[in-house]
Amino acid sequence: MDSRIFLAALLLLFGLATVIAQSSSPGKVCEAKNGTSCEECLSNVTCLWCLTTKACVTYPGRTILPPHALCPLNEARWGLCWMNFQTLIITLAVLGGIIIIAFLVCLFCCCKCENFGSKRSEAKIQKQVNKTKTKQEERRTEMKQRHDEIRKKYGLSGQNPYSKFA
Repeated sequence: MDSRIFLAALLLLFGLATVIAQSSSPGKVCEAKNGTSCEECLSNVTCLWCLTTKACVTYPGRTILPPHALCPLNEARWGLCWMNFQTLIITLAVLGGIIIIAFLVCLFCCCKCENFGSKRSEAKIQKQVNKTKTKQEERRTEMKQRHDEIRKKYGLSGQNPYSKFA
C-alpha cells in the first residue's frame, strides 16, 4: 500500500511538471482517445480520464485542479486508473504534512539535544576544574604543614627575615 502511495505521489509530481511543460503545445491528442479505455487514455501524461462520462480530455495545465465542470474530482483519473484525483490530492497533502512535521521535530530535537549536550559537557568541565582546585589546595596545605614541621624541628619557627621583601 505504501509503495502505491509513493508511486502515485511520484507520478503526480512528474506529471504536473510534464503537463506544465507541454501545456503550451497545441493538439487534441487526448480527445482523439475518447471511447477507449482508461489505461489507453492515461498512457499520455497530458490526458485526464473522466470515469462517469468515459471521456479522455486534455489536463487543464493552467489550473492546478481540473474544474468540476470538466469532471468531478472523485471521478477524475490521472496518472493511475485505480486512484481518483481526490484521493491522490488528500494522500499527497497528508504525506507533505507528515514530512513537514517530521522535519520540524527533527530540527527541534537536534537543537535541543545539541544545547543539552553542551550544557552537560560544560558541567563536566566545571566539575573537573573544581576537583583540580580542591586537590591543589590540599597539596598546598600539606606542603605548608610539612614546612612548618621542618621549621619547628630546626627551630626556625620565628618570623622569616626575608618576608619583608616579599
